[in-house]
Amino acid sequence: MLIYKIFRRPEWDALRAAGETLGAPVDLADGFIHFSTGAQVTETAARHFATESDLVLVTVDADRLGPALKWEPSRGGALFPHLYRALRLDEVLRDTSLPLGRSGHIFPEELP
Repeated sequence: MLIYKIFRRPEWDALRAAGETLGAPVDLADGFIHFSTGAQVTETAARHFATESDLVLVTVDADRLGPALKWEPSRGGALFPHLYRALRLDEVLRDTSLPLGRSGHIFPEELP
């Protein structure tokens, strides 16, 4: 299953430079890296990044993350994927710019 992480451009650049990350400030505060499924990621963008335009959508195969990936209840009881370790650059399948359009973020057409 594919899961998604939204990074601000400087956070993505830092991951590329270091080869791994413990996530954004919210991830560090919560003690895990927040991910979303394809069905959840558009709401995540609208809720947490509504006015931000220089974002990067990162695609990861959940099966490659091993037992450190936990599915835990969040918004409305829905299960969200949370990674309890660093995300390595070699685990990223794809990175895509996530521009802000007039009616919200413009996601890739192939997003499930």
